[in-house]
Amino acid sequence: MKISLLQQMYKDVLVGIPLAKESHHYTSLLNLCVEQSPERDESCNRMHLPSTNGGIRSRQDQDTDMSDVPTTDDTSNSFGSMNSSFCPREVMLLQLTLIKMMVAKAQSQEIEFNMRQKYCEIFVLLLKEAKIDSKLICLLGSYDQLLSHMASKSLASLVYFQLKEENTLNVTWLTFSLKTLSGFPVNTHVAECLWTLTSIIKDILKDKVLSKAGILKKLLAPLDAVLEGFYNSILFHHFDSHHYTSPYSEAANNLISFIDLLEALLASRIELELPLRCQRVLFLKVSYVLNLISSSIHYLIKKLFIMLLKKCILCKSESGSLFLQNPSLYEDMLALSSAILQVVNLTWLNEIPLSGKASYFGGSEAPPGDDTQGGSDQTVLRALSLVVLKALEFKFQNSATEAEIKGDFQSFMSQLLIFWRSHLKSSPQSHPVVHHCEWLSLIFIEQDDDMWEAAKALLLIYLKFDRLRHDAADNLSQKEEETWNFLTHASGYNPHCIFLFFLEKIAFDSTVLLDFLISSETCFLEYLVRYLKLLRKDWHQFVDVCNNFDTKHGTFQSISSVKPPHQEKQSCMTDESLQIACCEPEPQTLISLADSHNYLVFTTEQGDNEVAESNQSNSLVCTDSTSLLGSLQSLVNYDSSEDSELESDGKECLVNTKQVPLNKEVETRIRETGCSYTGDKRNTLKSEVLPLKQKESNTSSCLTCMASSDNIIPLRIMLYKCTKCLEELQKAISRLQRRNLFPYNPSALLKLLSHIEKISKNMNPQ
Repeated sequence: MKISLLQQMYKDVLVGIPLAKESHHYTSLLNLCVEQSPERDESCNRMHLPSTNGGIRSRQDQDTDMSDVPTTDDTSNSFGSMNSSFCPREVMLLQLTLIKMMVAKAQSQEIEFNMRQKYCEIFVLLLKEAKIDSKLICLLGSYDQLLSHMASKSLASLVYFQLKEENTLNVTWLTFSLKTLSGFPVNTHVAECLWTLTSIIKDILKDKVLSKAGILKKLLAPLDAVLEGFYNSILFHHFDSHHYTSPYSEAANNLISFIDLLEALLASRIELELPLRCQRVLFLKVSYVLNLISSSIHYLIKKLFIMLLKKCILCKSESGSLFLQNPSLYEDMLALSSAILQVVNLTWLNEIPLSGKASYFGGSEAPPGDDTQGGSDQTVLRALSLVVLKALEFKFQNSATEAEIKGDFQSFMSQLLIFWRSHLKSSPQSHPVVHHCEWLSLIFIEQDDDMWEAAKALLLIYLKFDRLRHDAADNLSQKEEETWNFLTHASGYNPHCIFLFFLEKIAFDSTVLLDFLISSETCFLEYLVRYLKLLRKDWHQFVDVCNNFDTKHGTFQSISSVKPPHQEKQSCMTDESLQIACCEPEPQTLISLADSHNYLVFTTEQGDNEVAESNQSNSLVCTDSTSLLGSLQSLVNYDSSEDSELESDGKECLVNTKQVPLNKEVETRIRETGCSYTGDKRNTLKSEVLPLKQKESNTSSCLTCMASSDNIIPLRIMLYKCTKCLEELQKAISRLQRRNLFPYNPSALLKLLSHIEKISKNMNPQ
């Protein structure tokens, strides 16, 4: 009889039909039949109810068993065919589902006021007369994990309801929580208590109307001290114990549940002007977590803690301007960054295995032919890398002098570069990394938000170093500038290199940049504005880096593989890291310009990064790299006649042709442009951009990359591609702005892009 009434009540609540009978009637229907076992005290009572699976099961089983809970559609459609003889377990699951559903509807503004009033009356009776909170707490200890999970959700909903509607904290639940958490590790049944508290915090954070600060303080203040004590207790364990080697053990379940709570506390801290100690403990005592990550605990738990660290280190980014107004957050980030860098300096990164099995639909085994097995976990690799980079950013942003941070930064970056090299999985199609600045795009290219956070961190570090250098000396010598440039490349944080490598990875597609600017999920806008401001005053360095890109597939010798002339004996990096930085020799294609016959002669030979000398007065070095040829295709697929103006008749270069007549105008242009060299065998290209002139053809294009004599100049392909990409981006933004389709005011960004375009045209007249 009771089940049929519950079914009818469920259907009425589901479709929004007013409950016509007295509130006491519905209270009696929702009242749980819970009998406490005399074997245990009230706080950790374990109920013995019928269960289809029985025993204590894993968290994974809980998620699977959620299919047993009557869902909205399934329940309403199947009530007609149900047998009225339900077992007690099914009745209780339906009661718990109804309680949670009614709490949600009682707080919804879409429900009529009279109906919400009725639900509130029922809850008051359930709490004061039926003592539903005590019964739900008893049900938390059930051996039936589905009942325990549903009881936790229902209890959290009722506690949250009282906080919001009555501005009071449920004393029964508070007493239970204090006793359970303070009793650990003697009492190990803490997961259910942690679930409930986590659910309450999440419910508060999801509420868009509620004044979160006051209600969070009312909830967490009584638990503040005991939560910090619990943090110390659960993370100070000896995690080499066999209890933590399986993610399905009770000990591991407790730890995973605590990670969820720490994440909720982290999300809630920005709501309070003065956060509580329990919201700061992860920052101030992060060494416990760092030690745990390097222990022999199960890989899943390590991964969860690493992802939590990532959220902590990004807390400053998410809080925005609040960071400057919140001294406690500043203090916490400084403590967090210092602790992370301290363990990184002690080879902590190398102690973390990143070879966890990948997950697949239907199981954990790789399908036949899959080659990802045995590779590093790229998600964790990115997270760890970002944690270290953001810690470096914050630590060094708060340093006063260059000497204070210079040595430490180079040491940290050296370790990070070695860490990347040892874990980045290379495919047969990938080319060997020959420049340290390329690592960033290789590591983060599959995760946009992380990539731009990492790029922004290195850009801010670069700007900090640059500012400190100029503060220390007004006029820097050429050797000092050369040393500075060398160090930025050797440590992998030259901003121009990083930006160009990224553009190369996306084939200079301006629509990709536009997507990043429109998206609210990345910090690309902030990064791009900062970088364009740097580019505006550092244009010559940018041009030099573009020249190096043009020569990297030919006779280019990596900057990071050669020390500056005045630093032959001084090493700022470890020998191992310097060896990593060295370029590998690549196939080279040399183009000789026979001046007397006006012909381009093409030959191919293997080299070891030496510039080939020619008896001709004019010779050009060109590459046959397939990757560089492929990237050129976007330059010749013109979309309009306006773009096609760059073409001219009779100015075509074909790689597969032995001799090609050279137009007199082109020859004259090459001669006039020229190339000068400076400094001890380290030639710096200084030239003007030549437009790419090429007609559509089924043959490969010739990419002229580097000059090998004093009066011959390379075509600056990389510089042309980059500036063209930025111009296209500027046009796209302007077009969207004119149509009022851009999501924010891009005037400042357009001004910067316009300035860069003017600099490019003034420095490189066409």
